Amino acid sequence: MSALSSSTSVKQFSSFKEFYPFYISQHSNAVCRLLHVFGTGLGPFVILALGYLKYYKLMIPAGFIFGYGCAWLGHFVFERNRPATFKYPLWSFMGDWKMLYEVLTFKRGLSD
Repeated sequence: MSALSSSTSVKQFSSFKEFYPFYISQHSNAVCRLLHVFGTGLGPFVILALGYLKYYKLMIPAGFIFGYGCAWLGHFVFERNRPATFKYPLWSFMGDWKMLYEVLTFKRGLSD
């Protein structure tokens, strides 16, 4: 059996509203959640900075590498599970932004 628990269950989600509680359950570790907030929040700034410096070909790849690199580090090292991105890429991306908003507006803590 793998040391990582699977974030994908046999349940199929039919909406983002139904998916989001599952998404949050996969981010219970405070360091994992902090890395998501950091990566999601700063990823766009990486893209803008590279654009400003005229590294146009690196903008999008670097933004995704930075954002997802932080998030996946949180999952594999601290949360010890597999990111929902692999099975639910769009809803997971939307969940990153919703969780960032909730943390920044104090509607959700780093560990709750």
